[in-house]
Formats: sequence, structure tokens, C-alpha cells
Amino acid sequence: MSSLILSRRDLDFLLFEWLGVDDLTKRERFAEHSRDTFEDILDLAELIATNDFAPHNKKNDSNEPTFDGTTVTTNPEVAAAVKKFSEAGFIGSTMDEEVGGMQLPSSVAFAAFAWFAAANVGSAGYPMLTMGNANLIISHGTQEQIDTFVRPMVEGRYFGTMCLSEPQAGSSLADVATRAEEVGDGTYRLFGNKMWISGGDHELTENIVHLVLARIPGSPAGVKGLSLFIVPKYLINEDGTRGERNDVALAGLNHKMGQRGITNTLLNFGEGIHSPGGQAGAIGYLVGEPNRGLAYMFHMMNEARIAVGMGATSLGYTGYLHALQYAKERPQGRPVLEKDPTSPQIPIIEHADVRRMLLAQKAYAEGAMALTLYCGRLVDEQHTGATEEDRRNAELLLDLLTPIVKSWPSQWCLEANSLAIQVHGGYGYTREYNVEQFYRDNRLNPIHEGTHGIQGLDLLGRKVLMQDGAALKLFMARVQDTVDRGLAQGGEVAEWAGQLSSAINDIAVLTAELWGSGQFDVVLANASAYLEAFGHIVLAWIWLEQAEAAAGNPGDFYQGKLQAARYFFATELPKTGPQIALLRSLDRTSLDMQANWF
Repeated sequence: MSSLILSRRDLDFLLFEWLGVDDLTKRERFAEHSRDTFEDILDLAELIATNDFAPHNKKNDSNEPTFDGTTVTTNPEVAAAVKKFSEAGFIGSTMDEEVGGMQLPSSVAFAAFAWFAAANVGSAGYPMLTMGNANLIISHGTQEQIDTFVRPMVEGRYFGTMCLSEPQAGSSLADVATRAEEVGDGTYRLFGNKMWISGGDHELTENIVHLVLARIPGSPAGVKGLSLFIVPKYLINEDGTRGERNDVALAGLNHKMGQRGITNTLLNFGEGIHSPGGQAGAIGYLVGEPNRGLAYMFHMMNEARIAVGMGATSLGYTGYLHALQYAKERPQGRPVLEKDPTSPQIPIIEHADVRRMLLAQKAYAEGAMALTLYCGRLVDEQHTGATEEDRRNAELLLDLLTPIVKSWPSQWCLEANSLAIQVHGGYGYTREYNVEQFYRDNRLNPIHEGTHGIQGLDLLGRKVLMQDGAALKLFMARVQDTVDRGLAQGGEVAEWAGQLSSAINDIAVLTAELWGSGQFDVVLANASAYLEAFGHIVLAWIWLEQAEAAAGNPGDFYQGKLQAARYFFATELPKTGPQIALLRSLDRTSLDMQANWF
């Protein structure tokens, strides 16, 4: 029986038939790997996800973590699952061998992690944050910090968090108020509060490594005055053993709509409950240089944004597979031309509207999976490309696509989850069926790591403009290459290539018009509409790429790919026309709305 978590056949197509990740083994960094090792990693991920993560997903949902004022209690299955994850080496999957990593390509590691996110996104959140935390310290920390904090994280003995938001400053990091006072011995004492910190407290590991944005007194106002600190829950003795408790206190747990398996916390730093060395203030260690904290934190934030996109994708994908199985097994109704009420009922997949909903889910979920794995391939190229130009271009393109890979799956795979509920009918709205939980779990993804609106501002306000539009020009060139191949293939693929060519030209002309208008407030007021139109064009490109790889191959799998592409170009890409027209009109409706008119 095929898995209801993910489709291994689809992952193999995307990785090996489309992205050609086995060619990466010719590069020095991945020379000890082969297609066999990549497939073994995917096999292992599926096995652990199926046996250790999926079975307690519903238990996590119905029995969320509790806090008795002293200790956080989670379901025992969580600790067992993340231990299996760590022991298998997945935390260090892409990291250097010298820190205990496997040096896997990011594209393969992303595909492996998708199994865990689809099986149990709550439990998978702990190691996901830990991987981002460790990667940041490796990139910007000292060797001592790497030895002290990263190695235990790779081993699964420590987990990590990212502490940005505060009760009075959610996405507005310019208003962060946590302060860090220099002690004089190379350490700092931190005072302040951090809200919405996933994985912020638990008993799953020996220690928790917090990465905290704070201000050193006298630093510039706004984001330019933020520094980054490593603040462990427990201090580390000189011999590497766990020392006394740091002055980090859990004020309480937030009770969420979904993703209940991972703690979400309000943390107080420096309120004097623990007072290491008899002095109030959480001891922290500066990462890099003062006042560059946000630049460093973006290393983790951008990684987390791709991870959010992958989480959204995985939830949309598993919801689709559940709906597909249900539609094949659920008998109801008869063909529309069948007038005999005594004739046998048919599976609901035989009804055209159910197939419409399933096809939409397939287009969203498989398209999003292809996009996230493509971004993983860009990470590989960014670090191991043959030339400096190759590496620079991969970085540019990844910068441009990051707001898309975060926001598009978060919006449209959530819609896929909504459609999965609809396919189930009344049963889908009950807790006995998994699809209602998938929807609630996925509803977080348009919010965290930068809301939908913030991604729109990032794309339109920064990414398409950076380096005189270099990233946008590069993207257009990549799309044109795909279009040229599609036109050469002929047939329907050529027709789709023509549609995409027209759409990408429209968005390029629109971008120039918007920023040439001089009405910057109006332009940015419509950033979300731009994000949605641009995102759909990106996904049309992704679907044309998949169609070109599938065309000419026999079998149901490839026919399914082509039909999903057919659906996207017939139904989804045309949605960008009205959006582009609205953007071109420089609509002021939202901008001119007054607060007291509501």
C-alpha cells in the first residue's frame, strides 16, 4: 500500500529525473555520496517518520504540552521520536563531517525532512529549529561556540530556538527592547521578554540553546542596534558538563489552534528567578560583532522561511493523499446520467467535481514540493557551484524566491487542506479523520517567519529591486530557457510555454510601471496582490519544468503530471490576469480606507 504521508515516487521524479541531484556526487563536497546513499537516506526518513512520528500525531494534537509552574511535560512519544531522528544523523544532514554532519546536498535533506513534517509537524519542529540554530552558529560564531553548542546539537543532546519577537514587538523588530549589559569578562547579562518562542522550554534534551536578539546600551535605535546572543538554558562547565541554571524562566505556554506538539512559550530573561552566580540577568555570549544581530539572524530566518514552506507543502501533500484514498474508497451517488436509483453506488472519485478538487490539491501540493526542492538545489549550487558566477547567481535567485517559497505553499497548500476536508464531506470536519488537523496545523504557516504581507513587502519592496533588478532579470532568463525548451517540444507543452512567456513579460512590465509611478505608498499597499501574482507565475514555471521532464514518458505517473500541469495552465495561471490589471491601476482602496470607517 502506498504511503499516506508522502509520495516516494514523486520525490524520486523531482530529485533524480528533474533536478538531477545524483550529478552532485561529482562535486568534492558530496563525493562520498551516490544515488544509493541518497535513496537510503530517503528510505530511512520514511521509515522513522512512519514508525516513530506519525503514530503520535493525533495524540500530540489532543494532549498538548503542560506546565505545572516548574516543569514542562510532553507526550513520551515525542522524546522517543526526536531521539530516533537525532541518532540517525538527520540534525547534521547538511553540515560538515568535522562537526558530525553527513554533508548531504540540501535538496536531498529537504526531501528527507519533508517526511517528518508531513508525519508529525509538531514533533518535527524541535529538530527543525535546532538545525537552523546550529547552522547560524557555524556560519557566524567562534570555534569555541561551535565546539560548545553546535556539536551537542548535532548529537541531539541540545536543542535550539530563535528568540526574536516580544510581547510589544511581534514582526516589528525595530521595537525589540530586550537589553544586553556587558559584564566585562566577555559575557553579557540579558533582561527582557520573548514571545511566541517555539520549543522554548521542554525536558527533551539536556539543554536548550536560545539565539536572542537584544540591544547593548548605547546602540543605535531600530534594527541597526540589534545584537545576537547565545543564551543557554543551562550554563556549561569548563569540562563540557551541564552547569547551573541560567536566568531564563518560562512564564507560560501559548495554547495554539494547531501544531500543538511543540511548545510555544513566553520566556523571561533576567527576572532573577535563577540568578547564576548570585546575580540577576541571563548570561549570554555575543555572536559576531555588536549591532549586526539582525543580519546574522537572517541566516536562520531565511532557512526557517524555506522550512516553513516545506512544512506547509508537506501538510498539503499528506492531506491530498488522505483525500485521494478516501475518494477511491467512499461509495456515494451514481453517474449523472444514471437514472436508476437501485443501481450500485460509485466511489466519489468518479464524480467530476471531486476529481476537480483532487486535481487542484495535486497541482498545489506537487507544485509546492517541486518549488521547495528546487530551492534546496539552489542552496547546493550556492555553496558548491563550479564558478563564482554560478554561486552568485544561485544566491540571487534564492533571495528572490525565498518570499515565494515561504508564502505560496502557506497559502495554497492550506487551500489544499481545505479541499481535502471538502472531499471528505461531513466526515472531514470531525476529529476522527486526520484532514481537519492538517488544516489547523497548516494555518500557522501564513503567519510565522514573516506574515503573508511581510513577504509581499520583501518581494516587491526589496527583492525585485536589489542590485538594479539583477535577481528579477536572472529569473526571467531562467524562465525563458524553460520556455524555449517547451516551444521546441511542441504540442501542449509549447502552448503552455507561450502562456508562461506572456505572463512573465507582463509581470516584468508591471514591475517597471509600479516603481516608475513614484507612488511608493500605493505600490506597497498592493504588495500582497503582487506576491500572489508573482507566486502563481513562479509555480507555472515550475509546472512547465515538470511537464517537460514528464512529456513522452509512458505510464499513469507521467500522465498525472501532465494533467496537473494542464490544470494549472487552464485554471490557475489565468488568475494572474485580473491581479496584474488591478496592480497596474494603482488601486488606492485599501490605502485610502480610514480606521473610523470600519
